[in-house]
Amino acid sequence: MADKNIKKNVTGGLFGSVVPGDEGEDKFKSTHHILFYKRQRAKHGLQYCASLDTLVLTEKGASLEVFEAKSKERLLLQIWPVQNGTVRFTIDELQPIKPRYKVVDVLVGEPRYEQLRIDWRRAGCVSLTWGPGQHRVQVSASPFCLEVFCEEEVIVTLNPKGRLCFETLQDPTRPYSSSHEDEEDPLGLWKENFRQFQDIKANGPSSVGIDLSLHGFTNVYGLPEHADSLRLKDTSGSEPYRLYNLDVFGYEINKRLGLYGSVPLLVAHKPDRTLGVFWLNASETLVDLQYSNHEEEENGPPVKRNRISTETNVSWVSESGQIDCFLLLGPSPAQVFSQYAQLTGYQALPPLFSLGYHQCRWNYEDEEDVKSVDAGFDLHAIPYDVIWLDIDHTEGKRYFTWDSKLFPNPADMQLHLQRKKRKLVVINDPHVKADPRWPFFFAARDGEHFVKDRDGNVYYGTCWPGNSCYLDFSSSRTRSWYARQFSFDKYKGSTESLFVWNDMNEPSVFNGPEQTMPKDAVHCGGWEHRDLHNLYGFFQHMATVEGLITRSGGLERPFVLSRSFFAGSQRMGAVWTGDNVATWEYLKISIPMLLSLSITGIHFSGADVGGFWLDPDPELLVRWYQAGALQPFFRGHSAKQTKRREPWLFGDAVTSAVRSAIQQRYCLLPYWYTLFHLAHTSALPPIRPLWVEFPKETETFIMDNQYMIGSALLACPVTDPGVTEVKVLLPGSDELWYNVSSGEQHRGGGTLTLPVTLETVPLFQRGGTVVSRRTGCGSCTAELQLHPFTLTVALDSEGNAEGMLYLDDGHSFNYRDKKQFSLRNFTLQSGRLTSSCAAEEGEFISDGKLESVVILGQKKVSRRPTLNSAAGKTTVMFQFEPERAMLKLTDLNLDIHTDWEIII
Repeated sequence: MADKNIKKNVTGGLFGSVVPGDEGEDKFKSTHHILFYKRQRAKHGLQYCASLDTLVLTEKGASLEVFEAKSKERLLLQIWPVQNGTVRFTIDELQPIKPRYKVVDVLVGEPRYEQLRIDWRRAGCVSLTWGPGQHRVQVSASPFCLEVFCEEEVIVTLNPKGRLCFETLQDPTRPYSSSHEDEEDPLGLWKENFRQFQDIKANGPSSVGIDLSLHGFTNVYGLPEHADSLRLKDTSGSEPYRLYNLDVFGYEINKRLGLYGSVPLLVAHKPDRTLGVFWLNASETLVDLQYSNHEEEENGPPVKRNRISTETNVSWVSESGQIDCFLLLGPSPAQVFSQYAQLTGYQALPPLFSLGYHQCRWNYEDEEDVKSVDAGFDLHAIPYDVIWLDIDHTEGKRYFTWDSKLFPNPADMQLHLQRKKRKLVVINDPHVKADPRWPFFFAARDGEHFVKDRDGNVYYGTCWPGNSCYLDFSSSRTRSWYARQFSFDKYKGSTESLFVWNDMNEPSVFNGPEQTMPKDAVHCGGWEHRDLHNLYGFFQHMATVEGLITRSGGLERPFVLSRSFFAGSQRMGAVWTGDNVATWEYLKISIPMLLSLSITGIHFSGADVGGFWLDPDPELLVRWYQAGALQPFFRGHSAKQTKRREPWLFGDAVTSAVRSAIQQRYCLLPYWYTLFHLAHTSALPPIRPLWVEFPKETETFIMDNQYMIGSALLACPVTDPGVTEVKVLLPGSDELWYNVSSGEQHRGGGTLTLPVTLETVPLFQRGGTVVSRRTGCGSCTAELQLHPFTLTVALDSEGNAEGMLYLDDGHSFNYRDKKQFSLRNFTLQSGRLTSSCAAEEGEFISDGKLESVVILGQKKVSRRPTLNSAAGKTTVMFQFEPERAMLKLTDLNLDIHTDWEIII
């Protein structure tokens, strides 16, 4: 949702918002306001040295001391090689006056480490290696730097430019009181002011920072969430990328301001290697990038020669905590994704219904409105699975309640949807209306479940209900208490078909600094909010998911959408890109935003279709539905200040185009569901930049208007108005590509000019792949499963193809606990199309049938196709279109989970 100033967006249009009394000028900080960043940048004179004589090899790695040459402050460096091709570095105070904050609950467990051994020692330098010796770490003493080698090639250098800076915690010389509040502190060591807000720092300055050089890399990605290009920009002389979760309504495009969530993972790529840098710190973080080329002398016969060396210099600065950095050494994109998932967890396998279409608005007015919209989808033959309710469904913005006049019979309303196999999602925000007459409020207050202010009292801020308190989700005790509130006996009017949406959980505080919680608020354990700010929404997401799982007795998969997120949020469910605007620019930027999330582990993501704010014109609405149908999370959403925009309100042409886009999405759900199985088990993102599939093709490295859906489909949504053609890069000179709508074949390695109409959705299937679909879609995913399957086999230049299909019950954890799943492998080779089991442990028996197979690129048929199955050998009905090189096998009626072979 939004805030209430009149504000000019990047396109120059005016739009309003809803935070009372906030005029919005300079609401958010730029770097000249961020004093810890300015202090770090000003400390050029520091020089740290490593005490190599303090080196100790431990069971889990190595440790040694690092000291600052002038102040003699001593730090502890620990080097931890992880068994999966990752190396971890931590730097902390050697003898802190109190512990510094360590991020908890993000890693799925303590990694399994390998033991280091000394490779060699020289004066002022030591080399450490592990395992078979393909990787090593070289530590230089003065000045301190650390180099990581892979196969004797230096890949990463830590502290190459001496940017290591570690502000040690201090005891305040005296407690701050009103008599000291006006004392000057221009560096912000103990206090700082922004607008009318004052931030008192209980431990004084606490920032940490270090720089890294990524050798040979000139293309770097990740660090969501920003409304910016997929390839990160050089920040020299401009604003750094800021990671600080904020409620930024109608965010500006091509800016580096932190938005709703943060994933401090940077992914670098070059043709022969992909590398990840994961900075595990939950405080405000700023990242500077500099792409550089410089000449290096290279010795070698017969003459000395010069060569151009490229690198990316990255500087990380965080306000508090430790330096805790993981280098994911790849070398392939898939290996980097796997290495990261082994640390922070794999994408949760979503229930099938959540991959369907979601219809949302702030707000559907009452029960009759909900039923009317639901009936409208049926009347216009548009499938959908979920209808959503925003804040106005509650009694005075009290979550876990229902407005008694507008929604007097919520359980009956849900039963009405259930009879059609549809679901309801309701909003549940982290703020709690400060109403001492409300049992939920006083239970939270008396149970000590609220965040405190710096004086130890309950913290109050304003949000939708007015005066509110904020649940302290950093406390496992509070998370458990909150999770129990979702039980059917406590959450009156809820049923098993109700799921949850966490909004405003950055957290958004209308009267707070930068519209969020003050950094000197205090959480469980005495930690300041500054230490864990970026984790707040992550923890609410976790608590909500635990509530829904507990509600079902651990049997059913939850669905929870969160606006705020952090590394590891993929384990909980879905996120979206927040309060966007109904303009072409926001449609266009949604693609790189989602790709950035995808390569940093947040695979179940989407953007509000049509734009949350303002009214889209019909062409924009159609194009947004077409794009949204090709993205992981697919939800139409709009603000109550906008015109109603159900798909049938814009005339027959728009209704038809939207219906077609949504129906195609539903038919493709078997493929999407298989992709989410792969994300859940191997960390492969369902949507991915072209360079992930074509890592050596440099023209793909900056491409962010088109992308791959899995390894088989290339999507290029139309994101410009009034166009009659689009240019599509078809990578791979040895690849074949097939237009999904026509079957027409194109050779890769060039750019195709494709004519488009309003109905055109540019989508291509890659030669050598098999894509599973349903032949029809029905009204929702439950009806979808009544339709048989069809396979589209796209031949490569050798006449081969392969693909997979994952099946389970679509809603429970039986796939995990009872191995009730089926994974099929489809292969066409040497004229034989086979279906075989790809996971012998799976025990799911589907009632689905395979009705047909379409083979693209089949140039001739010399015999009647025959089928070998458990029923014996039979001939197959077929249609061959030689002019289209297309063969259709029909009337197969094969059990989808069984083995068979078709000889063509």
